[in-house]
Amino acid sequence: MRSASQPPPPSSRADDSHVAVLTAMDLLGQRWMLRVIWELEPGPLGFLELRRRMGNCSSSMLSVRLQRLQDAGVVAKKPDKSYELTIAGRQLGLALEPLWQWSDRWAGELRRAGASGDDA
Repeated sequence: MRSASQPPPPSSRADDSHVAVLTAMDLLGQRWMLRVIWELEPGPLGFLELRRRMGNCSSSMLSVRLQRLQDAGVVAKKPDKSYELTIAGRQLGLALEPLWQWSDRWAGELRRAGASGDDA
């Protein structure tokens, strides 16, 4: 955690702040990134099966997301062409577990807040 004496980073964009957690949040905040990690958490999946599980994520978008996660070292493409989480990806899944538990606990409130349309 950042100490109170440190000034906040200039923005939440990792490309100009060089703050590691913001770099991670920029990556994970992109649409479909967390879903890919969620789907791969139980084990490797081929592209077609992963695409099927991703609902309305297009094949081209999934390809882009998988490439970015590979570039970040979170996902690896196996010789059989399936995708799996790397050690870093599995550790990320463990780090996200409390967030997933929190969201399960507060799902109703989260849905109501999302439905309120207060995106000012």
